[in-house]
Amino acid sequence: MKLRLFVIAFFTLFIMNAQEINAPKFGKGIFNLVGQDSTWTMKIAARMQFLAVSTWPEGQSNESEFLVRRARLKFDGYAFSPKLEYKLELGLSNNDISGASEFTSNAPRYILDAVIKWHFAPNFELWFGQTKLPGNRERVISSGNMQMVDRSLLNSRFNIDRDMGIQLRHKFNLSEKFVVKEIFAISQGEGRNITTGNLGGHQYTSRLEILPFGEFASDGDYSGSDLKREKTPKLAIGATYDFNNNAVKNRSNQGSYMANDVGFYETNISTVFVDAMFKYDGFSLMAEYSNRDAKDPYAKNSDGTLTGDEVQVGSGLNLQAGYLFKSNWEVSGRYTNIALDKTITGKDTENQYTLGVSKYIVGHKLKVQTDISHLEVANGTNELMYRLQFDIHF
Repeated sequence: MKLRLFVIAFFTLFIMNAQEINAPKFGKGIFNLVGQDSTWTMKIAARMQFLAVSTWPEGQSNESEFLVRRARLKFDGYAFSPKLEYKLELGLSNNDISGASEFTSNAPRYILDAVIKWHFAPNFELWFGQTKLPGNRERVISSGNMQMVDRSLLNSRFNIDRDMGIQLRHKFNLSEKFVVKEIFAISQGEGRNITTGNLGGHQYTSRLEILPFGEFASDGDYSGSDLKREKTPKLAIGATYDFNNNAVKNRSNQGSYMANDVGFYETNISTVFVDAMFKYDGFSLMAEYSNRDAKDPYAKNSDGTLTGDEVQVGSGLNLQAGYLFKSNWEVSGRYTNIALDKTITGKDTENQYTLGVSKYIVGHKLKVQTDISHLEVANGTNELMYRLQFDIHF
């Protein structure tokens, strides 16, 4: 309730003073503030996604829904010195804040990102707070910068999302163009907005990236589509190893808690991601592979009996490509394969094929996207899905 009152008051104040504020151009934030002594800055932005979905499960009647998929406020800038940056992102839609439980003090999960970034030495950054872990590329790409309506099944099954912790980031050049980036993170290991303290052990994430042909324009290696129409081929290859020590959730720091008769079942969970992004003259290609394994995937009680929970071990593959025409219409396609270990999880292989069309009116800041997907489940029910989404970012 307090957050909602704050949001109402904020926009009321903004509207009352709208004629007096020198606002930036569309897509560059609602307005940008600079302290009188230039010791701090703040860019305030908002974005919304409106989604319509219609599905046709095989042998069943059609189902459809309309929803506000995302509605968010973003604040970022620097404090005291440009070397100390910060970011705060709040979610307002029901999808953004869902997941309340005893582990989040039964409160809505408003906070997505709350992180400070200290540039303490050339090419070094130290991050502290809650933000995305350096996992699969598709997850780190903002939901507002996606090539298709939403992320793939690989991301929904294997991503390690956000967590509270520390990240050390560094980059250097092997040659004039060849860039190497390294990230190491230590986090709590149970996802975002946890208030009950750490259960089990901690999570350790390492990522290495190489960009042999130089940096992408406007950080395009973490943005869908080649909106900058790279004049020369650009390639980024990344690999992540994530180790969650004594994890208590069935998808590393995601999924559901594995409760047992003495509290929680704990086991070591390892996740590997290998991905690549290529862009050139309107063409883009993204590829990802993921694999999750566990020391003992079967959750047990203290006497060794099974609880019925198990770690979602297995692998996933996602291939995605698109071409952006000069009219800013784009055609894209995606193939995703999910192969969880059926012996352990009881789940069959899934294959999904997606064809998408997007119209970028003001880049990712104002766009309309639509796609159609066919999901094939081995020994299960196939499904056809159509989606239409409108994005607007101030």
